[in-house]
Amino acid sequence: MSAMNKHYDVIVIGGGHAGVEAALAASRMGCSTLITTLFFDTIGQMSCNPAIGGVGKGQLVKEIDALGGEMGLAADRTGIQFRQLNASKGQAVRSSRCQSDRKQYKLYMQNVVRWQQNLEVLEDEVDELVVKNSKVCGIKTKNHGAISCGTVVITTGTFLKGRIHVGKQITPGGRAGEPDSTRLAQSLEECGFPVVLFKTGTPPRLDGKTIDFSQLEPQHSDERPVPFSFRTPAIPPSQKLIPCYITHTNEQTHAIIRGNMHLSPMYSGQIQATGVRYCPSIEDKLKKFADKQRHQIFLEPEGLDTDEYYPNGISTGLPEDVQEKFVRSIKGLENVRIVRPGYSIEHGVVPPTELTLSLETKKVSNLFLAGQINGTTGYEEAGAQGLIAGINAALKVEGKDPLILGRHESYIGVLIDDLTTKGTEEPYRMFTSRVEYRLIVREDNADWRLVKYGYELGLLREDAYRKVEEKYEWINKEIEHLKTVRIMPGTDLDRELERCNSSPLRQPTSLSDLLKRPEVTYAMIAPYDGQLKSATSEIIDQVEYEIKYEGFIARQLKEVERFRHVENIKIPADIDYSHIQGLSIEIRQKLKQFSPANLGQAHRISGVTPAAISILMVYLRKKSQERQKTRAPRRS
Repeated sequence: MSAMNKHYDVIVIGGGHAGVEAALAASRMGCSTLITTLFFDTIGQMSCNPAIGGVGKGQLVKEIDALGGEMGLAADRTGIQFRQLNASKGQAVRSSRCQSDRKQYKLYMQNVVRWQQNLEVLEDEVDELVVKNSKVCGIKTKNHGAISCGTVVITTGTFLKGRIHVGKQITPGGRAGEPDSTRLAQSLEECGFPVVLFKTGTPPRLDGKTIDFSQLEPQHSDERPVPFSFRTPAIPPSQKLIPCYITHTNEQTHAIIRGNMHLSPMYSGQIQATGVRYCPSIEDKLKKFADKQRHQIFLEPEGLDTDEYYPNGISTGLPEDVQEKFVRSIKGLENVRIVRPGYSIEHGVVPPTELTLSLETKKVSNLFLAGQINGTTGYEEAGAQGLIAGINAALKVEGKDPLILGRHESYIGVLIDDLTTKGTEEPYRMFTSRVEYRLIVREDNADWRLVKYGYELGLLREDAYRKVEEKYEWINKEIEHLKTVRIMPGTDLDRELERCNSSPLRQPTSLSDLLKRPEVTYAMIAPYDGQLKSATSEIIDQVEYEIKYEGFIARQLKEVERFRHVENIKIPADIDYSHIQGLSIEIRQKLKQFSPANLGQAHRISGVTPAAISILMVYLRKKSQERQKTRAPRRS
């Protein structure tokens, strides 16, 4: 049956990181799903640097995996360098990162999509949304006409109103060599959605055969790579790992760029859109950090069967000849050949305050948005949103309540809450600093936190779920065991304690209490504990962390309980803020505009004061009491 004659439960527009996760989630939940893309060969493509994870981002990938998403498995299978970032700073901020083989990553995702049950692919451009009575019920495509559906997920990445800038040259497009999506943007605007422009960019690609690696600092993979997916037992020794390299810009580089700054689209007035603060172009770096004498560049290999390198750190929209001049002024790149020039790109964004926490739009029901269309940057942020949007699109079809992850239980919850509650005036990137409960929402326990949702939704098999349960039973049992094992003074352990400047034992002490000392590691007490000899380093690390930070974790759990109290106070969707005495006109307008789902979300809206929250709480409590009275049965 052709796509145009068939009704689908879920249609996903776009085949990037958000689109793939959305389509896989919906189809795995049993929904008939269609994913539309201009070209099948671009599904799962890494448009920017060929890397997954990073600070704050590794946590997102681990959470995607725990919910049954695909990104972590793809990274494990196609990684060519693995590193643990912030390893010395503790588990709360430790983040995984891997360099992927760009081609293999894309092929992996395409193969998964190709063989996924309940999922079809349509190569076509979506021109219009079919909306009736403020409810989406289909799409109109360029070549296949109208296609009906229950829900739609839009994941257009940088294609919505996309414009590519290289110097003064402007080309419509969502990615180099691919057309933009203008008609869909018009359709969204006709539905009442504002479409604003954000800016991002990419550096030139370099021919590795022309790089002098002898002048560069190699950055090797970790000896024991940590997988992203809890379903990956280990990265096999047979998987080839290669280094990245580090170099720096210099004063000559900066002089060339400054002398041509008037040709930069960002500084000539050609681009008015807001750029990425935390991943700026090299032009931005020189303007905003004028006192810095050099900027670091990571030379990242694109894959095992290509000589192409991605110079992370010199994103630019300068003309090609200027790019060549400043790149060749950099150590190790004196004779480099640019394979493809860097460029700046403007793209359309729907303000994420137009969305509910389920990522469904407020103006049009059954319509979900995910990825860069919501104002984010990064594969990981896109994949996380796509997964949640796909899950909730499927749940909407099934007539079930949406999956809403809280700030207290996931980075994904923080990401979506930040977007929908606060909005964003610049491309949003996830950082560990955005997360209030980092001690309990960590990378290493993402499986434990979220695997139950993945299993209940049908995205994870029972054996995967049971494996996680068994793991944490073992961890909890070991923690309790260490509390019972006591060491007497005068043992060999005293000499170990002396070596690390720790006080000797003066009375029988449990291994648990010893491990709470900052200078004591599990390796020191291991000879006195025979229970974890066959355990993985991952399990040992978790046991050690839970014991060392037991008091801090307990304190944060109490904070979470207080947080959940206000989050559990729901605000009716039909509430009329004009009837609430004591709220200023400004606050009433903001509450009406953002339509918070609960009191906690209302509290996080910029400009909504604690006093206003107190007034709102009293009002909601009063209304709840009134409803209870009306429901109470009358005595005969």
